[in-house]
Amino acid sequence: MTALVAPDLSRWQPWAAMVEDFGGPDEMHGSGYWHLDGDPVPTRTGCAAFVTMTEATSTADLDGTRVPSTYFWIAAQDGAPGDDLVGFLHLRHTLNEWLFEQGGHIGYSVRPAARRRGHASRALALGVSAAARLGIDRVLVTCDVGNDASRRTIEAGGGRFEDERQGKLRFWIPCDGPTAG
Repeated sequence: MTALVAPDLSRWQPWAAMVEDFGGPDEMHGSGYWHLDGDPVPTRTGCAAFVTMTEATSTADLDGTRVPSTYFWIAAQDGAPGDDLVGFLHLRHTLNEWLFEQGGHIGYSVRPAARRRGHASRALALGVSAAARLGIDRVLVTCDVGNDASRRTIEAGGGRFEDERQGKLRFWIPCDGPTAG
């Protein structure tokens, strides 16, 4: 089982363990950490900054580059308070030019210790369902050309390959397709 949960300071310890497992922000795709002043610090204070960032950037276009979005943490089980956190998923409600070319509607990443257990596939399906509830008909999901695991996840989730642009493979997933709930 996998669940999407809202970022919450009460989960700071599993969040810190997840950030440490990633070993740095370079692998934290989908997290939105780049909107922080500096890299995420795996402490209660660092988690508070991260949660505040998700709240502040989810509804406002602060600098002309951001779109309304929803940030999620991926929980290993049903999302109960004691669940381990295994990743990030970021759902953008609209696409600007850069997101249309490279970023897509949904970005996600699963921590190294939790990979190859189906969390990415289930989280993507949950993200597509969340997009459907927002009235989005289809979502754009991208991955790096060499990221075969992510490509397989997207294709298994109903992704239809459109093209490659600037090192990114672009797929469209209908929100009423196999992953939508």
